[in-house]
Amino acid sequence: MKQKLKTHKATAKRIKITATGKLLRRKVAISHLRRNKSSRSIRAADKTFALARGDARHVRRLLPYAGR
Repeated sequence: MKQKLKTHKATAKRIKITATGKLLRRKVAISHLRRNKSSRSIRAADKTFALARGDARHVRRLLPYAGR
């Protein structure tokens, strides 16, 4: 019998998957030294962004049971 694949839990908590299968991530360093950053950069960092195609391939291996 084949073993089950393990999900990488840290990745699963950081990445969201859309209904179309895109991987979404947040910008880094949002709360670190936030008062020194401009309001414009803080607003820009609060959004979610699609993961790059090359990175998405690596992340999908860490999330074997995520929707494709």
